[in-house]
Amino acid sequence: MAVLRKLARPLLAAPFVTGGLRTLRRPDAVAEVLQPVVRAVGERVPALAGDPLRLVRVTGTIQAAAGLLLATGRAPRLAALTLAASLVPTSLAAHAYWTVEDPEERARQRAHFLTDLSALGGLLIAAADTHGKPSLAYRSRHALDHRHPVKAVRRPARTLAAHTADRAKAVAAALPGAR
Repeated sequence: MAVLRKLARPLLAAPFVTGGLRTLRRPDAVAEVLQPVVRAVGERVPALAGDPLRLVRVTGTIQAAAGLLLATGRAPRLAALTLAASLVPTSLAAHAYWTVEDPEERARQRAHFLTDLSALGGLLIAAADTHGKPSLAYRSRHALDHRHPVKAVRRPARTLAAHTADRAKAVAAALPGAR
């Protein structure tokens, strides 16, 4: 399975790395297509409201960086979730086939939208992949289920030396003339 991960992650990340770098090189072309999303995000995040090119550059940077992290296996779950979060608004804006009138263009946009939808599914699977190790939630849940019940509070075990010293004091106290 490790071989599949080493092969699948770069394949899944490649479109995001290339798309993010292309967006960074030519943000103007992408900003026109993503204008509805840029406006919506600008309303919700005032820091990005002024310059739509800045939002496009931030998205391109996030996609390129998260794609590189996913491809190299560094924080792959976080990278996959980040890519999934950035993919949803861009797909809805760039491939809104339900708004297109021309049947050929509509079919083309639908195909792109479904491709993005399949990439989203792959990213969600990658985000859930724990490398065959139990997740933190699983480990913490089972640690609580399998704990040993405490029957009574015990005194700490006494060492042999402490026990021998106490015995010697008791014997010495019992001898005649001791006091």
